[in-house]
Amino acid sequence: MIRKTVNTGLLLCIVLVMLLSCQQTDESFKVGLLMDDLIQERWTKDRDLLIKEVEKLGGTVFTEVAKGDGNLQIEQARNLLMKGATILIVIPVNLETAAQIVVDAHERNVKVIAYDRLIKNCDLDFYVSFDNVQVGAMQASEILKQCKQGKYALINGPTDDNNVFLLKLGQLSILQPAVEKNEIELVYDEFVERWNIDQGYMHMKKCMEKNNDSVDAVIAGNDDLARGAIKYILEKDSTFNRKICFAGQDADLKACQNIVAGMQTMTVYKPIKDISRVTAEVAYQLVTGEKIEFGNITSINNNKKMVPAILLAPQVVYADNIRETVIQDGYLKEDQIYQ
Repeated sequence: MIRKTVNTGLLLCIVLVMLLSCQQTDESFKVGLLMDDLIQERWTKDRDLLIKEVEKLGGTVFTEVAKGDGNLQIEQARNLLMKGATILIVIPVNLETAAQIVVDAHERNVKVIAYDRLIKNCDLDFYVSFDNVQVGAMQASEILKQCKQGKYALINGPTDDNNVFLLKLGQLSILQPAVEKNEIELVYDEFVERWNIDQGYMHMKKCMEKNNDSVDAVIAGNDDLARGAIKYILEKDSTFNRKICFAGQDADLKACQNIVAGMQTMTVYKPIKDISRVTAEVAYQLVTGEKIEFGNITSINNNKKMVPAILLAPQVVYADNIRETVIQDGYLKEDQIYQ
């Protein structure tokens, strides 16, 4: 009876030590996750995977969503800092105004990671993203394979996102030689206000009106913009869009469904399992003071400093490789795409 009591007491002590240890880890690794919005399908997945990866490392995540309001995002950051966040991971609404978040965090000795989108003109601590120049080049290369001649339209993302300029740089690196050879003509090149379907629809309408309903290829900044452009074309003529090549990025479910249905030519998949895992590990190492050990660390100029960065590799997705990319990676399920 005495032995049983001792064993029970020992077990309780072990459990108590474990609980206290977890609590200590949580207090030292509290992530403030600041998101732009959750309108695009991928961002919900990013959020959930980031939380999962941080929790694997013993941390906790407090999430705020700014719904596209840059000023609100700054206030949300301040609230998270007051609640004791030990590091911030930011998907900035605006590449310029989000610099204030970095200033405020550093006043409390809290470091900041820019996730997917760069924050400019500040002493940013780290940047984790994909090679967005390569993303743009992939879009243009794949469309150029399918549409070697004709009129091209670029529906670019909003100018408050630094990735937009990198995408365009990659696109033009492929398209410009074809333009100079008079093989293709850029007949539309505009920036949208927000990443959404309505903006894609509106700009496709403007493009078609400007060019007498004559366009051969559309490279959109993301899948929502491509989806809006396709929506306009389908409303105009249900068979017309199959004569136009459409490119997007993010590998959203609807985009992949459109690809297998022959309505969208391609998209670019950015493996968010990888970016969430890497970001969580970098965050943990910044908080604990450990050396960040990744073999592919580079640096990116944000107009104030060379920011240490990790740029991950994107993947082209088209009808013939959809099973080997988004399905094999577990990002989407086959029965979702092939309905």
